Amino acid sequence: MALISELFKSYSFSAQERFLQYVQIDTQSDPTSSSCPTTSKQKNLGKVLVQEFIDLGISNAELDELGYVYAFLPSNVPQEVPGIFFCSHMDTSPDCSGENVKPIVHANYQGQDLILPDDPNVIIRLTEHPNLSEQMGNDIITASGSTLLGADNKAGLAEIMDAVAFWAQHPEVPHGPITIVFTPDEEVGRGADHINLAKINAQFGYTLDGEKRGHLENETFSADSFHIYIQGVSQHPGFAKGRMESALKIAAEIIANLPQETCSPETTEEKEGFIHPTDISGSVEEAQIDFILRDFDTSKLVEYGEQLKEITHAVLNNYPRSSARFEQKEQYRNMYEVLQHHPHCMDFAMEAMRLAGLHPETRSIRGGTDGSRLTFMGLPCPNIFAGEHAFHSKQEWVSVQDMNKATETVIYLAGLVAENGL
Repeated sequence: MALISELFKSYSFSAQERFLQYVQIDTQSDPTSSSCPTTSKQKNLGKVLVQEFIDLGISNAELDELGYVYAFLPSNVPQEVPGIFFCSHMDTSPDCSGENVKPIVHANYQGQDLILPDDPNVIIRLTEHPNLSEQMGNDIITASGSTLLGADNKAGLAEIMDAVAFWAQHPEVPHGPITIVFTPDEEVGRGADHINLAKINAQFGYTLDGEKRGHLENETFSADSFHIYIQGVSQHPGFAKGRMESALKIAAEIIANLPQETCSPETTEEKEGFIHPTDISGSVEEAQIDFILRDFDTSKLVEYGEQLKEITHAVLNNYPRSSARFEQKEQYRNMYEVLQHHPHCMDFAMEAMRLAGLHPETRSIRGGTDGSRLTFMGLPCPNIFAGEHAFHSKQEWVSVQDMNKATETVIYLAGLVAENGL
């Protein structure tokens, strides 16, 4: 590891330059689309990334028809060592505009309010973003106030590409076989749907899609979708007395009867789960409510589904000619259920962070990553910090120095695996 440490002293990190380019390419995914990728514009970034791989001498890089980018670095050590992979996603959240992103670098941050010029009402304050207290003297990148930034997850893309650039410049640095995977549609829960496992030459890997510098996440929510389909009774509104039973009003009552003080995103934190309505649609005759169910304890998802059924049946007691049916589907599962049996994944990452001068901290994610799905597909995959903060919002920000530390972590990690094997 001494060789890597010495080379970092003169290495010119490229994560910032790459990131500023990537965020200006609109890659929002679309939860209403049935295509793959859900938006063709995600491939625009995929093409850029493939060309960057080729420019770095990785001629086997490819963008497939479904919007996935793959690249492969052969081992440069004589001994047989396990293959690893690194993964980030190209899409940005549909929750906030990602079109015409104008990134701004706030050099040498000193704790001041960051007032974003395109909307002076969007202000990033230290009092509201306490992690900024660890960024004094660093360079903070934000958007301009009218869009999200896209650090989730273009910071991860830039960090992985920077690591590939380092390996290209320094072929003397040891590493085993490495597969790079960039996915579309992670933000709409479909990032791992069409990953070609046969192309991944690895026994385990890592997503770079986390928040604070030094965070290492090995636990996610377990997640289900839940849908209530309501059949009401339609009548002409002028002659509806005693006859009409509006499916929309039934849906509204169901939502109004959800728990108010607990079990919602607004009232939970840490290891607490929730029931969250995400969409309501329909008419007097038929309506639909879409929910997401989340908890670290997978068995709780069944309880949440039963709770929604009980609420619905209680509401329907007042609508005797109406009915409802329910659909609950698995989305992803808590990756800790698998990762606890593969401690080496965490050990390598924690030691890599220490070598990068960080104090690693294991965390749970109140969400999911592509790694959640990959872990259950047979590729154990914890989540390494990427430096993303306030994601899915106009206040999103990332630190250049944190991105560089993520790049260092990736390089040290690959070196540790090459040196120690399993």
